[in-house]
Amino acid sequence: MTGDDRESESISNQRKIIYDFIENSKQNKFLVIDDYIDDGYTGTNFNRPDFQRMLKDIENEKINAVITKDLSRLGRDYIMSGYYLENYFKEKNIRYIAINDNIDSDDDNSYDMISFRLRLQRPLCT
Repeated sequence: MTGDDRESESISNQRKIIYDFIENSKQNKFLVIDDYIDDGYTGTNFNRPDFQRMLKDIENEKINAVITKDLSRLGRDYIMSGYYLENYFKEKNIRYIAINDNIDSDDDNSYDMISFRLRLQRPLCT
């Protein structure tokens, strides 16, 4: 949460997109275990409190899928994001969905462009 303990509008919008996706998903039935929200933390840092809590829940086999509004919501460091997507989630058998980027780890075709999309997040150096 932000300093005044109110959820930011960005987080509220992301939650709506994700819950609408889950509600309208006809092929897949999802059971929401928890929301992992690091409001006010930079996506370049993977030591965010709720991101770390999510990893613990993955390790404890409490969850088997991670859904974000888009790829940048997982993280903004393309190397670390790539590690989680290509290595960690696969090793832990975690399905990853980025709704607005049309990425779903259960669909090999959507994962073909993931390296390219990750590099688009990379900040340009001047």
